[in-house]
Order: sequence, then structure tokens, then C-alpha cells
Amino acid sequence: MIATRETQPPVTTLFDADAKMALKHHFGFEAFRPLQEEIVRDVLAGRDVFALLPTGGGKSLCFQLPAVMREGLTVVVSPLIALMKDQVDGLTTAGVPATFLNSALDGNETRRRLRGLHQGAYRLLYLAPERLALDHVMRDLAQWNVTRFAIDEAHCISEWGHDFRPEYRRLAELRRTFPAVPVLALTATATERVRRDIVASLELREPSVYVASFNRPNLRYRVVAKANTFASLLGFVRERSKESGIVYAASRRQAESLAQKLTSSGIPALPYHAGLEGSERTYNQERFRRDDVRVICATIAFGMGIDKPNVRYVVHYDLPKSLESYYQETGRAGRDGLPADCMLFFSASDAAKLRGFLDEKEERERALGLEALRLMTGYAESAECRRAVLLRHFGETLAAGACTGCDNCLAPRATFDGTQAAQKFLSTVIRVRQASGFSVGLNHLADVLCGRDTEKMRAWYHDSLSTFGIGKDVARSQWLAIGRELVRLGLLRQTDGLRSVLELTDTGRSTLLERRSVQLTVAAPPQIPSRKGARGQLSPSPGAIAGATDETLFDELRALRKRLADARDVPAYVIFPDTALRAMAREVPRNATELRRISGVGDKKLQDYGDAFLAAIAAYAARRENAQPDA
Repeated sequence: MIATRETQPPVTTLFDADAKMALKHHFGFEAFRPLQEEIVRDVLAGRDVFALLPTGGGKSLCFQLPAVMREGLTVVVSPLIALMKDQVDGLTTAGVPATFLNSALDGNETRRRLRGLHQGAYRLLYLAPERLALDHVMRDLAQWNVTRFAIDEAHCISEWGHDFRPEYRRLAELRRTFPAVPVLALTATATERVRRDIVASLELREPSVYVASFNRPNLRYRVVAKANTFASLLGFVRERSKESGIVYAASRRQAESLAQKLTSSGIPALPYHAGLEGSERTYNQERFRRDDVRVICATIAFGMGIDKPNVRYVVHYDLPKSLESYYQETGRAGRDGLPADCMLFFSASDAAKLRGFLDEKEERERALGLEALRLMTGYAESAECRRAVLLRHFGETLAAGACTGCDNCLAPRATFDGTQAAQKFLSTVIRVRQASGFSVGLNHLADVLCGRDTEKMRAWYHDSLSTFGIGKDVARSQWLAIGRELVRLGLLRQTDGLRSVLELTDTGRSTLLERRSVQLTVAAPPQIPSRKGARGQLSPSPGAIAGATDETLFDELRALRKRLADARDVPAYVIFPDTALRAMAREVPRNATELRRISGVGDKKLQDYGDAFLAAIAAYAARRENAQPDA
């Protein structure tokens, strides 16, 4: 990690009563996002708080704003060094004294920051959970007037979460060591079970609980069948050559290969995975954060520590292991609220490969993994609204017709009369049960329908069933897809546990006996609609949504921002987010008063960068005026 030397921070202006004034002064925002104001109010009141806000929903502000409104130190527990540096860079640029302590700092820099902490020079301190386990750190905290703890990525404390980290479990010691200090727990993704576990594990006392909508309206979800997959990816990325994106791959080798192939095809890309040397991983991540390279090809090791708001797309080249992981990874797109694409390439063979990996796990872990994989595969194959499927998984219902941003809603999948296929499948489930006295899994049922000669088939005499081989004219992969859809339709039930089998539901039995019509869906298409196409357009440019933005001026302001950021050795978005630049390019402010009205322009940034941006806007306006033909 590149550790930049901090200047000694100034004393921050305090706004004891007016949160909105503090919000504009320090962070440049005129209004709070949903639930932020209520959370800030309870944090300032000294209550324990649990807050579940989606990625991009403004979790960090919930502890950053109270930190500048009250004396004392806010200690933020954060899992990754990159996230600490990102947030400290942003706070320092906004005039808020903040620091972090981690292994990336040399001894002299660590001692300098410790002196500042002993002198009360900082309002926020970022620490990793492992560091909190050190005895001398706990002793230091007792001397630093800690007024609150903020536990970021709090789902890591739950063994039921998708990213459980054992070191988080020790955070309960904070409550015992500092019983009077309130705790704020924050996460972007957690089921009801995980939420309860977080509250219990952190020993929160009668906490205020805030759960925002999981819906990210600016994200566009689509699933594309794998076929000429790299060519599809390349075309997709080329249409977005000026935009930042993340491509997730299932393996280190795949991440390396995709980065090399994209680079050789004229799209500079870098890999990121746990197998790289720490220095190379840090270097690649920094180049992506600073917009020196637009595309990063990564395993799931990448992302949690990235606070980059202008990621315009996230592509999953392979199937994720769970809907929780998928939701969190896609949530790294469009954090600035502007439109962003989330694309998943899918094939049933990916699911089979993940299922094979789970065979090596112990029984409980394998059972949990299989259930997570079943739900993930269901999402990929479903013809239902993608957004509705995701929200339902987290206990939220999407109003009918509320989605305007997924492939299944914008271009509904074709259906076909699958009554005969369903009858064959359901009959096979019954015949197997009658003949053997037990039920079997999806793969074996597909083998029966296809008439495959296997050891189990002969051992269980299933090769003598009346339904053996009645589906030879249909590919085995298609029978597997039909079986999964019959589960989603409620005609079959998949049992839990290590040996998961398929059984008829009451609805399935009556459908079979009464020969009811069954409509099945055609598989997801293997092509990606072009952004240029008039019909089926899934991803308008951010400017198209933001209003009448002058794209040429936006590009010039973006170039200016990059030069200023490089000079300060920080990522470009730390200076101003894309939303602020687009507002400038749309509203063309002429003076400091007009510039300050733009969301994202706080007083410190106005002081530091206002003149440069106003000069660039004025010069552009003058060139345009001079270029106009005489009347």
C-alpha cells in the first residue's frame, strides 16, 4: 500500500446542532440520503445503532458527520487497508482530520500519527479488527477520548454471512472494555438471520435498527448465456472504453488471462487476486483507483476495500457462489447514483463446477453452499424480474412494474408450451419413488429421461422404468434446466441437507394428474444488446440520465480533476465525484456562489479547487462563444 504522509490536521469547525449545515460545509451535500439523518441523530444521541444501507447508500457519512459535530475520537473498524486509505484521503481533502494505523506505515510515520492521536488532533481513526486484538492498542484507546465505535462491513462478524472473518468475533470485547462507548454497526448486505447475529455478537444494547431498501434503481441487471464469451465481453467493454469497470472471474488464472487478452485487444486491463505479490496487488489497485487503467480483472479478493464511486459496470465472467456475494459485488457499480451495468455470463456447467468444489467441504458447509448455489442458479435462469428476485432474497418486495432496468423486464423472455416436457419430468419423479421407495436428485432424473447407462441406473433398476429414455430427443442440459424451472414454478420441491432430492409438491401432483398446461421459458440469449440500439437499450450513458450535460465540457473537467488529483497523490474522485462534474457541465456555474450550490462541493473543496474549475468552465464557455457563427 502506498502510504502518503499526512500534514498535521487543523482543528475542525463544530456544528453542535445543525447537521445539515455541517453536511454542506464538510461534504458539500444539501440533503441527506434515505435514513442518514435518522441514523446520525441517534448516533449523536449516544445510542447503539444497527444500520443496513445498500452499497452507495452513504454508510460512511453516518459516522463521519457525527465525528465532526462532537469532540472526541470516532474509531472505525474496517477490514481492508485500501478502504481505510480511500476514506482518509477523502476526509483529508474535505478538511476533516482523520488517520489510519496499519502495517503499511513505516515506524516513523506510525509514531507521528500516534503523537497526533495522543494530542487529540484527529476526529476519526481507522483500524483493522486484527489490530484491535493487540493489548497495547486497547490501552492506547483508553487514553484517546473515544466517543464511539463504528464497525464497518459488520456482516463479517456473522458465521451465517457470506464473508465471515473470525477476527471480527473478538470485537465483542470492545463492549466489555468500553461499556459506556456507543457502537454503530454498518453493513450493505445481510439477511434477517445475519442481522440478528450481528446485534447479538456485538452485544448492542437496545439498538436503533435501520434497514434501507436493497433496491439500487440505477443498476441495470442482465444475464447472457455463455457463447463466444470473450468476444461478447470485448464488445461490451469497447463500448465503454472511457468508463471504469470490474470483471470478476472464478479463478486467479482466469483473471490473469482476461486481463492479458483485453490488453492485447487494445483495452488496458490489470489483474487482481490473492496470488499476486502484495506490492503488485497494491500497485494494480492504485492504478485502477486513480483512473490510470479503466478495467480490473479480479477474483472475489477484490472490491470490499474499494470506495471508487464511478465504476460504470461490473461483469461476472463466471457464476458467483451466492446471491449475497453477487449483490455485494454488483453493488460496487454506480455508487455515485449514475446508471451502471451489471452483467452475468451464465452456463449450467459453471454451476456444476461449483457443485463439484462443494463436494470437498464438510457436511454442514456443503449443505449451506448447495442451497446458496441453487438460489444463485435460479436467479440466472429465471425469466422473472431480476430486481424482484434479488430483493425477495433479502426480505423485500418490489412493486409490480417498478423495475425499469433488467433484461427480463425490458425485453421479456419468450415462453413455449412445456406441458409435455413437464409431464415427462414429473412422471419420472413419481416412477422413481414408486420403484425404489426413495427420491433422487436432479442429475439422476435427467439421466433417466435421457436413457443413460450408468452404474446407479443398473443398481437401482431404473433402466427398467417406463420413463427411461423417453426424453432422448432433448439434451441433458435442457432437462436439467427444465427441472430447475419446475422447482421455481412450485411443481417440485428440492429438499435441504447433504443429499438433496426432488419431490412433487401438491401443485405438481395436481398439475400432472389434471394435465394442466405448463409454460416454460426460453434460455437467456447468448448476445448482448448494443448500447447503440434503439430497442432493448439497457445502458444509457450517465449523461443521458443526468440531463443536458455538455459531454465535451465534462471530459475537460475530468481531465482537470485528474491533473489536480495526481498532483495531490489521491484518486480523482476524491477531488470531486462524477456527479459534481456532470452538474458543473450541465449548469455552467460562473462564480463561487453558483459553484457552491452544486452537490458535492463543500467549503474546503471550494477554497482549494474552486478557482481552477471556474477558470476551466469560463475558458470553455468563451471558446464556444467565439466558435459561434455571426448572426
